[in-house]
Amino acid sequence: MDPSVTIVIPTYNRAEVLPQAIEAALGQSHARTTVMVVDDGSTDRTAEVVGRYEDHPRFVGVRLARNAGTAQAKNVGIALSCADAITFHDSDDVPHRDKVLRQARVMGQPGISAHPCLNWALSGRTPGSEVQLGGVLSHHELILPDGERVEIRRTLSLVDDFFPNLQMAAGVPGDWTHVNSGLFHRSVFDRLGGFSDCIEEDREFRNRLIMGGEVLWVIPEILLTKIESADGLTRQAETDYDSARRKRDRARVWDAVGRWFATREVEPVPIDLTGIRIRDCSNPALCDAEALARLTSADVEQVA
Repeated sequence: MDPSVTIVIPTYNRAEVLPQAIEAALGQSHARTTVMVVDDGSTDRTAEVVGRYEDHPRFVGVRLARNAGTAQAKNVGIALSCADAITFHDSDDVPHRDKVLRQARVMGQPGISAHPCLNWALSGRTPGSEVQLGGVLSHHELILPDGERVEIRRTLSLVDDFFPNLQMAAGVPGDWTHVNSGLFHRSVFDRLGGFSDCIEEDREFRNRLIMGGEVLWVIPEILLTKIESADGLTRQAETDYDSARRKRDRARVWDAVGRWFATREVEPVPIDLTGIRIRDCSNPALCDAEALARLTSADVEQVA
């Protein structure tokens, strides 16, 4: 059976663009899809926008008591999700109607094996054995603030932090947005943890998937449109690619890759939600009851 899916949409002060993302997520053709918006302590009209959908049977609106950052908002979504698989869309992402269905059917197909013509020992698997897909990615497109449309079709760039020598003439550098389009099996978070609390959380998570030997499948079609705006994190001076903060986070990510090359050891990132508190949840029946109880109580404990 195709896996059930939670679409987690972390958002902070993006009330103007959020409705489009929610409508596209709720309009997915995969019937077993829940949409969970995690409002990361917004101070604009985000609560009002989320409130419009609170009666939808497949929608969960979660409002955090304070701003915790995108990585922690995603971790809240992981902790609360009851689904077999989770995907993360930004508040300016528009998934194509069949995106989740295509990914779920790939992930749910039986009998995927480790073909013996590949060196599976490097990822700790036996040639010929059956494997569970850790993630199903897709190509995507970017609509930039100046109206330019950029197609991201570079499967090779999954390894840009490992083999930069293979990236010449690649066009748009890096591959951080590939993770935004991915669908990830629940077991991945059990093995490797959640998102590191930094603004390079997608890059770090992507690298951990590769270093941990997760089996990744790429659908070579554009199934997601990302609409970048001038107020996005990658455009703001404090958090763009030349900012001091992002450079520090990037250096931490690269150090982890260097340690892996030396030791072949991968350190999981436990989901630590200490100090994170949920103020409101519109549809608790669709959430993990134990995690929700922890996050709505006065004494918030670690969620492993």
